[in-house]
Amino acid sequence: MSVLTYVLIGLAAYLLGSIPFGFLLVRFFLKEDIRAKGSGNIGATNVIRSGAKKLGALTFLLDVCKGIFAVLVVSRIAFAPVPHQNAEAIAALCAILGHIYTVWLRFKGGKGVATALGVFLALAPYAALAGLAVFVFVFALSKYVSLGSILGAVAFAPAAMLLPHRAYTPLMIAVIFAVPLIVIARHHQNIARLLNGTEYRFGKPRTTHA
Repeated sequence: MSVLTYVLIGLAAYLLGSIPFGFLLVRFFLKEDIRAKGSGNIGATNVIRSGAKKLGALTFLLDVCKGIFAVLVVSRIAFAPVPHQNAEAIAALCAILGHIYTVWLRFKGGKGVATALGVFLALAPYAALAGLAVFVFVFALSKYVSLGSILGAVAFAPAAMLLPHRAYTPLMIAVIFAVPLIVIARHHQNIARLLNGTEYRFGKPRTTHA
């Protein structure tokens, strides 16, 4: 039965993470498909870049909240006793995978940054704030959202190990390191453009996808 508990937690977290808030908000309020605008991404950054700043901010907030909710609430599904940290780890990972590979949009979703921030805040809040601080600092200096997101993700796992924290289970440690790697991997095209000097700099006229 413990296996069934993990499966149900993973499925529920995946479906929660799959809710494409950016797509839904733009479709409902602007009657447009966000996938046809800007980079085609459904995340908050593309919603903002496409001119809908308030909807972008709301998208970011909702994507963060679904990550937090997955860890703090969905992980408590229990048909048999399981280590709670392991349940949180499964919920966190599946919520992010749901956002990236949403079942509602033919498994094409966002890059997972906001949802990752949500699960980070629930799993290791000090490390999440450290990663957020890195993002803000890098973005303020460079105006590259992607670079800030990548370096913020890089900072999270070491911060989670070094800053005050509860004792982690092996599965939790694996997820703490796996999630940033997933977020970074989702930015592979951005990394290539950063190296080529063609990445979009926030606030400037857009000439390339991001």
